[in-house]
Amino acid sequence: MRWRRHRDSRPALEDGALAATWQVVSLLLDYPDEVLVDRVPLLRDVVAELPVVQRDLLLPFLDTVAGGDLVALQEDYVDTFDVTRRCSLHLTYFTHGDTRRRGVALVEFKQAFRRAGVDFGTDVELPDHLCVVLEFGAAHDQTIAWELLTRHRVGIEVLRAGLTRRHSSWLPVLEALRTTLPALDGDDEEDLARLVAEGPPQEEVGLEPYALDPRLNPRPHAADTTAVLGPTIPVGVPR
Repeated sequence: MRWRRHRDSRPALEDGALAATWQVVSLLLDYPDEVLVDRVPLLRDVVAELPVVQRDLLLPFLDTVAGGDLVALQEDYVDTFDVTRRCSLHLTYFTHGDTRRRGVALVEFKQAFRRAGVDFGTDVELPDHLCVVLEFGAAHDQTIAWELLTRHRVGIEVLRAGLTRRHSSWLPVLEALRTTLPALDGDDEEDLARLVAEGPPQEEVGLEPYALDPRLNPRPHAADTTAVLGPTIPVGVPR
């Protein structure tokens, strides 16, 4: 399967707006808890400074977090991202499924983080988790994060298709991310159609070097990206 790299593409947003968008999307695609609810006023201030396209996509979801039933939102999150295979937040899952090749792809993510001086821990979340990649891009290295995201651009579209099918509350959040990324080209469209129809690749045996790692079938609500990349602080907000 071809996975085009969009090598000649560049982000459409300025660095500050791009980092802020990625940071907010990272927070909103993570498991919703009381900390997120408490951060809503702060996030509103950050989102209010974004370009209108991103602002109009993200503000309604902040209203959902602030005004909704948190327990119901948490249950919906688990049902969406934990249970539904095609709504996985793990980027290599779409390209490699539960195959041994995925282990190699995960190592490549860790090596990419290391190039930016970030030593990715192995005790919390897998390095291909979308929230982790976005947090890394916002706080550490936009260029490397851009490479990882565009390399897995088709997977993000599969996630979008899954959220669209579910009429998910998180769809506008993902759409905000998509506005920062390049459009698919012809080959990507073919691969997307194939993945939507067939699902990720499947395999029978171990996933070296991640064999028997329970995080390969993660429960995102148990993840804590702060243990991986440090405290999650909205861009532009004082520590």
